[in-house]
Amino acid sequence: MTIVTPAAFPGRPDPNERIAFDRRELGTILGLYGRMVAAGEWRDYGMSFLRDVAVFSVFRRTAEYPIYRIEKRPRLRMRQGQYAVIGMDGQILKRGHDLPTVLRVLDRKLIRAVD
Repeated sequence: MTIVTPAAFPGRPDPNERIAFDRRELGTILGLYGRMVAAGEWRDYGMSFLRDVAVFSVFRRTAEYPIYRIEKRPRLRMRQGQYAVIGMDGQILKRGHDLPTVLRVLDRKLIRAVD
């Protein structure tokens, strides 16, 4: 008896495969996170790696809903852009192809917090 794995079918996605942030993306996100923690705006984070999306959630306090979600959806890479910043109410604050550009919407909030 031969056992056929999903990897045996080229072009077909592995159902166990998860979307994740690469090292460069995570470095960019954690750099922003560190600046916001130092400013006293953010306190905790969580990461989720699912089949179609990777999510970095930011919390003001540990046991509450995330105030921002940074999402990576590779399926939208050729359309609106694979990166998005989503607010607590589910509104998309910024979407695009370049992660540092998308994260600038949150950097502006840091400038306001310091003033």
